[in-house]
Amino acid sequence: MAQNTTETLIGGIVLAAAVGFVIFVANATGISQPSGSYRLHASFRSVQGISVGTDVRMAGVKIGTVTALKLNPKTYRAEAWFTVPNNIELATDTQVLISSEGLLGGNFVELVPGGAPDNLADGDEVEDTQGAVNIVTLMMKFASGSGK
Repeated sequence: MAQNTTETLIGGIVLAAAVGFVIFVANATGISQPSGSYRLHASFRSVQGISVGTDVRMAGVKIGTVTALKLNPKTYRAEAWFTVPNNIELATDTQVLISSEGLLGGNFVELVPGGAPDNLADGDEVEDTQGAVNIVTLMMKFASGSGK
């Protein structure tokens, strides 16, 4: 009887750990949109260095997450979808940049608020974007003396 109780207890712990892992994965990959947030998207020439789950930051503070990335077959540009909390109202002239934490750090999506009178709503596209900068390409240009 004690063996059955031990097996049941261990089975319950394993099941709880599996459920916790599924919830963690859903939050980390953006499968579930956090309550109290809205989704925006932006089109980039390159989203190199970011993926689903990448931080969206404003003034260095994480405020959201990249929830989806896809290639637009008509424009051949990368589209990124991300969440922003409802209590942060962004003007229609907000900029979205793919920034780097440094030479060895990872990339993140940075929001630079604008000053337009109108605000973005759920599902809107942010039009002012700057894609990822390839450090190796910049170093090659610098080494070759070419400014192009």
